Order: sequence, then C-alpha cells, then structure tokens
Amino acid sequence: MFDTLSDRLAATFKNLRGKGRLSEADIDATAREIRIALLEADVALPVVRAFIKQVKERALGVEVSGALNPAQQIIKIVNEELVAILGGETRRVRFAKNGPTVIMLAGLQGAGKTTLAGKLGHWLKQQKHTPLLVACDLQRPNAVNQLQVVAERAGVAFYGPQPGNGVGDPVQVARDSIEYAKQKQYDVVVVDTAGRLGIDAELMQQAADIRAAVDPDEVLFVVDAMIGQDAVTTAQAFLEGVDFTGVVLSKLDGDARGGAALSVAHVTGRQIMFASNGEKVDDFDAFHPDRMASRILGMGDVLSLIEKAEQTFSQAEAEKIAAKLRGGPKQFTLDDFLSQLEQVQKMGSISKLLGMLPGMGQIREQINNIDDKDVNRVGAIIKSMTPTERAEPELINGSRRARIAKGSGVQVGEVKNLVERFFDARKMMSAMASGKGVPGMPGIPGMGGGGKKSAKKAPAAKGKRKSGNPLKRAQEEAAAAERRALGAGGGQPPAEGGAFGLGAGKGPADFELPKEFKDLL
Repeated sequence: MFDTLSDRLAATFKNLRGKGRLSEADIDATAREIRIALLEADVALPVVRAFIKQVKERALGVEVSGALNPAQQIIKIVNEELVAILGGETRRVRFAKNGPTVIMLAGLQGAGKTTLAGKLGHWLKQQKHTPLLVACDLQRPNAVNQLQVVAERAGVAFYGPQPGNGVGDPVQVARDSIEYAKQKQYDVVVVDTAGRLGIDAELMQQAADIRAAVDPDEVLFVVDAMIGQDAVTTAQAFLEGVDFTGVVLSKLDGDARGGAALSVAHVTGRQIMFASNGEKVDDFDAFHPDRMASRILGMGDVLSLIEKAEQTFSQAEAEKIAAKLRGGPKQFTLDDFLSQLEQVQKMGSISKLLGMLPGMGQIREQINNIDDKDVNRVGAIIKSMTPTERAEPELINGSRRARIAKGSGVQVGEVKNLVERFFDARKMMSAMASGKGVPGMPGIPGMGGGGKKSAKKAPAAKGKRKSGNPLKRAQEEAAAAERRALGAGGGQPPAEGGAFGLGAGKGPADFELPKEFKDLL
C-alpha cells in the first residue's frame, strides 16, 4: 500500500547523498519533495503541514548543520517524525483486572469488522487467552452466520443467540454475553457491532447503547485503509459519537493510497493498535509505529520477521538440522530440505517475508513476481522421489529424473535444476554451520574464512644499505653509535628517556603535562 510513498521518499533522499553540507535551499527542496510525496499518498493536509513544519525546524537546527553526514541526519529526522505521526510507541491492549475483558468493535459497514473479529480472536488465543466472539450485528443479512464461520476458522468460541437478519435486540445480546462469558470462564469478550454504509444517528445511538450496556475496556474503531480521505472524517464522527480508545487498520494489503489511514492517529489522538494485511486468519498483528515507519522508508522490518520465525520454527528442529549440517553435507537430506520449506511457508507469503528485509524496495518488481506456487512445485518434485532418492540424491540419474518429472507433472530439466541447486545450497549451509564461512566469499569475523588459499607471507623488511665510501661509512657508524647512546635508536631501550620521544635526561619526575591537558584534567 505504501510502495509509491516509499519510492518517492527514496528518490528524495538519494538527491541528498554525497553532499557534505546542506544549504537552506537544499532543505527547502527536500521538504517540498516530501510534502508532494505525502499528499500523493493521500495523507491529510493538516497532518502534512504539521509534519513538514517539524522536519524543517529540526533540519535547519544544529543537529543537521553540525552532523558529519547531513543526508543521514535528515533521514533520521524524517523517520522520528513519521513514528510520532503514527502514534509514537506501540499501544497494548488494556486487560481488565477482574475479567472478562470486553473489546467492542465499531466502524462502517464493509470496513471488515466481522473478519477482523475472527483475526483478533485468533491473535488473543495465541497470547494464551480464551476469547468469545459475540454477534451483535443483527441487521446485515447473514452477519451472524458469517461470524460463526469466522470463529470456527479461528478456533475460538462463538455466542449468537439471535438469528439476526433484522431480528433481535443487539443491546440485550451484548449484555447477556458478559454473563455467559463468566459462566463459561472466557477471559475476553469481542463484541462485533453493526455498521452502516454511511454515518447516521441510528448507527451512533445503537453503538452508544451497546457501549453503555457492556462498559468495554477497549473500543476499537475499524477503518478500511483503502477509503481515502473519508477515513479521517469517519474517525472524527465515531470519536464524537462512541469515543473509541484505539484504531485498527484493515485491508493494508490493498494497492490503494493508504496515507489517510496514517492520518487517523494524528487527527483523533487515538493510537493505531492493530493492522490486518491479508485474507488469512493469521494475517494480523499488533501495530508498531517504528516498524511501519521503517518499512515506509525502505529500511525493512527485521524485528517482525524474527518474531514470525520464532512463532513458526521449532527450536529443537533447528538444533537438529544444525547438528546434521555440522556432521557433513551428506547428512542433510531432501526430506530435511522439504521440512524447512514447509516451515517457511507457514510464515506467510515469500514476497511479504522478503519485503521485510532492508533494501528490498530496490528489487520490488522482482519480489512481486515471486510465485508462492513455486514452493509447492518443489514440494511435489521431492515427494515424487523414493525415500532412498531423498536420502541420497546422488543416485538420481536420467531415467529416475524422467520418472520423478512424470510423477510431479513438471519438465525433466526442472528436476535436474532442483537437485543441482540442492547440492550447492547444502555445501554452502554445511560450510557456514562448521564455521568455515561461505565458499568463494571473503572471511567474516567470527564465521571463519571463505577461501582455501593460504595467506601470503609479508616480505621481510630490507635493512638500510651501507655506503661504499669508507669515510662516509665511518661517519654513519659514528652517528648510529651516538643515537644508541642517547637511547633513540638501534632497538635498545633508552637509559632515561621515554618511549614516546620525551628525550634523554628527562625522566618521569621531570616531565610536565602541557597546559591544555592540565586544564582538561
């Protein structure tokens, strides 16, 4: 969603690189480019004005003029101000001291509240909570059934005593759900409320009545990140009508300009707490302003990538694979390779994972062209092999390749390429695991050298040539003897002088610090 904004900002900062000093004109030109980039990304005008004012004030100050690298200092300022606009620090859910914790969802129809209720329930379950999804949208056709399906998919409990489709009292359902949660010992209640295509008095009154009935600990305003400037207007209306405590961004995986969604936190003073960026139940996570700012500026989001890996990968399995690699390349089989691929698949789309790495914005087109079905194709090829062939890929000859290709529905060349790439990858991984570094690359400190070539010995230093003139040679020898006597040469330690050129005859007792050093001390 923020690709266009990222590209514009990257182009702006590229013009600053290489300049040892930034003039006021340079800063004005940079601020103008950033303003255009933000407005094109659909960020609200008041937010853009406040942002540019802060950036210019700081850029014209001492922190840039006295910096060794002004361009990097400007990027640092933009990053910090972007984090501030997005809400500053990560906002956590406030859980009730005496349960159950009640979380109410509010927003317009079509914003994705019902789908998001399931994602939030799944996320809470991962956080070791026992959530209950409550169907209080009794007007939209099949809204109750939809929430029930979503709850089943997320693996959480559902409460919907009324059939919906215009039948039932949503306020009473919300009130009864609290008692039901206490009886069944659910510690979090997520209340899905009705929406409208536009803001009206009836919608606001119903939302206010539900809030009064259940006294929620959190009221989350769900905003569609694709609706443009109307996101800010809607947010202000809900703030006055319901007074929400946090914001959830939905549909962040869209390709619309999403700047308006970034404006909501600054305009309303309520922080963005969660972001939804896909159709799957686990395409949902806590919103981190610093990480989002880092993504927008093309610096990646390595922390989120690490968190995903920690949730997906088994520590025991990782240690087992590492031990195999240390034992030699042949210990790592195609079965192990397939299990690693399947674990990576569980983390999500390959292109999304690569997009979290720093600098990947420069090859965004290539990343977007990555087809996740390629991983499935590799899995099909490996599964078409016999157990012996997976354990010993060296056995795979021409006739075996033809059989494997036929069994997996691919060309024979694809099977050959996969096996060859596997051999190369196995060799590299084994070298890294045993501390030899990556073959063909320079050694990395702490990881061993990469090449096999022995280091060349430094040539021995040649001694000073003596003059062929006997008279001149005698003078040189006399001068050398005098230097040795003074302790300044010949490799002998000085009799009284210091090794730092303090001179003979001046011992530690006679030495005085310069005045500047005395003042400093």
